[in-house]
Amino acid sequence: MRKTNKLTTLSVKRMSKPGLFGDGDGLYLQVAAGGTKAWILRYMRAGRARKMGLGPFPILSLVEARQKAFEGRRSLLRGIDPIDARNAARTEAVAQAAKAFTFAECGKAYIAAHRSGWRNEKHREQWSNTLVRYAFPVIGILSVAAVDTALVLKVLEPIWNSKPETASRLRGRIEAILDWAKARGYRDGENPARWRGHLDKLLPAKGKVSTVQHHKAIPYRELPSFMARLRSRAEISAQALEFTILTAARTGETLGAVPHEFDLDRRIWTIPAGRMKASREHRVPLCDRAIEIIGLQKHNYKFAFPGAKLDASLSNMAMLEMLRGMVGIGLTVHGFRSAFMDWGHEVTNYPKEMMDIALAHTVSDKVEAAYRRGDMFDKRRQLMADWQRYCFSKVDV
Repeated sequence: MRKTNKLTTLSVKRMSKPGLFGDGDGLYLQVAAGGTKAWILRYMRAGRARKMGLGPFPILSLVEARQKAFEGRRSLLRGIDPIDARNAARTEAVAQAAKAFTFAECGKAYIAAHRSGWRNEKHREQWSNTLVRYAFPVIGILSVAAVDTALVLKVLEPIWNSKPETASRLRGRIEAILDWAKARGYRDGENPARWRGHLDKLLPAKGKVSTVQHHKAIPYRELPSFMARLRSRAEISAQALEFTILTAARTGETLGAVPHEFDLDRRIWTIPAGRMKASREHRVPLCDRAIEIIGLQKHNYKFAFPGAKLDASLSNMAMLEMLRGMVGIGLTVHGFRSAFMDWGHEVTNYPKEMMDIALAHTVSDKVEAAYRRGDMFDKRRQLMADWQRYCFSKVDV
């Protein structure tokens, strides 16, 4: 009587009674109550009985089932459990499929995951724009697992010397995306976009390929005559620019200001942390003219300096265009903060620490930051009053 190959293709087709029907050497046909049939390999492993599904009949024929059972038994002879081997193969297949994610797909996923934590829409747009313009055309369609140093350099080198600031930011964004992909299991190994100990050996430092371009500032001695001209203009952009100068604020801080941030009785403008570059609340003592400018605005608008629509702020370019119309191309709105600092150093005895607080500068020195816990607010009232007095002085000094 045969101990193997007990079944035939005809007998397998005809079987309808539920149960297990052996073919020999651990191969069985399992017939379910509903009539479906499947192949099973039964074996002992470390004293434990195991069953391994091989596939359904008739998709898997009797001949094919015998071949699969043979391969399973051969694995056992090599000391390998066929079920464990199959599970490992499936896991590897899933991992390889995950690594098939393209760099562009990972970049978009990274932006989607982090955009809510970025402070403003301009920052979000810059993230997308630099990737779309410079990285995606080169490595966007490639598997994120395939991105290596040569490919990163292929993205960066064409703009490293001509656009060092953009290139440096792009490098950091590529590095962040690749770190994210590794944490997700989409790639392995070191990050080819890291700077320290890697790309710093292949590319010149940003500071060596370009001179830092500071925001061009009006000389503080010319400020009184400029302010006299500015004050004569009636446009809301002129009022916003004057307010920005008098408060030493950044453009975005002024444009994003909403009425409830102002306590005109206490003469305070409180800018919430979410709108500040350093993510810390900033209090600004308001001088007389700053309070007057806020009082001139229509408070039924969402923003203190509204644009054309009720729910929109003044354009991000409005003050710069106003400035260009008055003095031509060259000066920047941000440059007035430099003029404020120069005036403070050259004309007054106010300490640098107070000037830095007025400008909401981040303190990089940890020791200094530990001691600077207050915001010198009462003393800064006098500082801003003196700044207004100088801005509106009759004669340039």
